[in-house]
Amino acid sequence: MSLALAPNGRSADAIRNIAVVGHAGAGKTTLIEELLALSGAIPAAGSIANGNTVSDHSAAEKRLGHSLDVGVCHLEHAGRIIHLLDTPGYPDFLGRTLSVLPAVETAAVVVNARHGIEFVTREIMAAAAARGLCRLIVVNQCDAADARPEAVLAAIRESFGRECLPLNLPAQGGSRIADCFFEPADIAPDFSSVATAHTEITDQVVELDDALMEIYLEQGETISPEQLHDPFEKALRGGHLIPVCFTSARTRAGLKQLLRVFASLMPSPLEGNPTSIQASGGRSFRTDPTDYAAHFVGHVFRIAIDPYIGRLASFRVHQGQLRTGDQIYVGEKRKGVKVAHIYRQQGAKMHEVPTAASGELCALAKIEGIEFNDVLHASHDEDSLVMPRHPLPEPNHALALTMAQRGQEKKLAEALHKLAAEDPSLAIAQDGQTQDTVLRGLGELHLRSVLERLRGDLGVDVETRAPRIPYRETVTRAADGHCRHKKQTGGAGQFGEVHLKIEPLRRGAGFEFVDETVGGSIPGQYIPAVEKGVRQVLSQGAVTGNPMQDVRVVVYDGKHHPVDSKEVAFIAAGRKAFLDAVGKAAPVVLEPIARIEVTLPGRAVGDVSGQLAGIRGRITGNETAAGNRVRLTAEVPLAELVDFQTTLKSLTGGEGRFTLRLDHYDPAPATVQRSLEAAWRPQPES
Repeated sequence: MSLALAPNGRSADAIRNIAVVGHAGAGKTTLIEELLALSGAIPAAGSIANGNTVSDHSAAEKRLGHSLDVGVCHLEHAGRIIHLLDTPGYPDFLGRTLSVLPAVETAAVVVNARHGIEFVTREIMAAAAARGLCRLIVVNQCDAADARPEAVLAAIRESFGRECLPLNLPAQGGSRIADCFFEPADIAPDFSSVATAHTEITDQVVELDDALMEIYLEQGETISPEQLHDPFEKALRGGHLIPVCFTSARTRAGLKQLLRVFASLMPSPLEGNPTSIQASGGRSFRTDPTDYAAHFVGHVFRIAIDPYIGRLASFRVHQGQLRTGDQIYVGEKRKGVKVAHIYRQQGAKMHEVPTAASGELCALAKIEGIEFNDVLHASHDEDSLVMPRHPLPEPNHALALTMAQRGQEKKLAEALHKLAAEDPSLAIAQDGQTQDTVLRGLGELHLRSVLERLRGDLGVDVETRAPRIPYRETVTRAADGHCRHKKQTGGAGQFGEVHLKIEPLRRGAGFEFVDETVGGSIPGQYIPAVEKGVRQVLSQGAVTGNPMQDVRVVVYDGKHHPVDSKEVAFIAAGRKAFLDAVGKAAPVVLEPIARIEVTLPGRAVGDVSGQLAGIRGRITGNETAAGNRVRLTAEVPLAELVDFQTTLKSLTGGEGRFTLRLDHYDPAPATVQRSLEAAWRPQPES
């Protein structure tokens, strides 16, 4: 495909955007480091042990020895610029990994040749397929003493389909890699054969090109890699082919071949599945990466808060070009901003460039209000551009935060806002009932890393505990209540008398207040005061200090005094009459019931089912999922789920995940109610 050159001298067909993804321990960061060094992008490869890799550049990543955030880097090979995104591999950081997939055409899924397919491998393969990305599997560490490359390839094909076919194979114990596609090697692989692998790839690809199939089958001609290029790309886009490559990043075995695969076979922005963006009025349009004259459209796939330059937004150019000095619009904001600097990232290092052209990954700094997933555009007419959101893991692991020292609440709020801007799977909320600041993440490791940044980089000292459970109170039968409030203080007195009745409502109905007084027994101007007194009890609780719900209050009689009656008297009378009625109406505590969906390996179903039964859970569904996995649905009291994620990880070897949503309230067991009553100390009546 011919394409005019961008002002920087490169066209989009010379670009490759690749997310390097996979489970922790697969060797992604080391693999990228060696590729950067091999291509000459850096003088020499750093190491995780020495804390000097390009991708893992934060203090926390160097200290822990694994990726916590996405690293953005690039190299050049065979006339191609290859952007690489180094992603975290621990399940607790899966949200950060998934959030960058809209920036690339290819997901290179790295699998450890020793451990095989792991949890994040399956999640990423499914997510990449759902997003229409081309997938490449890289089996790394194939020369390790306990490597099982043949078994791992078999497991890959069993789990992800027979379309997973090797482009090369390990030889001589993984110390060499036999090319099976470009220039079939004359060395014997450790398993299978070069000829077999070459034939399987060719057969799979020519199925999508009738003319090529005729040449191949009927005329018996040899098909060159150049002839296979277009149907190869078509097969990648449709999931008809998932190539598999073998490497050892430690010895660089297979890395030259991998660079060639990246440059020659992985799709450019012109060849990947097109990006669709939602525009005003519900319409959508597909960006055109071939038209540099079209108005600029970009997408923010990552936000980082840099201590020196502030908010740094990594973005992908989907159409047109962006130049220093241009005015752009951010998301749905109608006020334009001027672009002062454009950067290309190499880990922590940034190189200023004058232009970002279609297909490229670049960064902008110091643009206030720019957020993750914002669409950047140059046309004021397109003032409502939105990138469709793909689902990210639900943050279900929670901690309540309190300041170690009073008076720093504003500092905490600002710090949390920065952290939430960087991490799309971090949720921060203020509990209206408990007044807790609740931090929710994907797991213990996720929240621990957030707290380290909060206390270290951002200088906010906080204390943590499990969040309070939002219990409720209600009544189970009808009852009458009465109070005569009479108070004499030497001057003007207070007098108000209220008769009311209460009755339970259906679950979730809330609260109803009805005035049925007649004859002016309580003057109309004091009825709102009675309701105010009742609502004080509703918010503060009557038996355990938790809000009350699902109750109807009917005020039907009372008395007043022409001199001493006033609003404060009827507030007190209404409150005490309501408490009197509640005490007679068999009050109960309601506990929140969560509906959870647990995805786990089939081998752990018995253990997890037993655990759910032990925490008062009720399993409501059980279905088989892909990859020998099972999806359980259950209803479980929220109070019993505080440590469930830790337990689930233990029972499933780290492969279990669950989502949670509050479903309804049910009466709590008597033991729970007695415990809450004993712990509550109501304020004395005035």
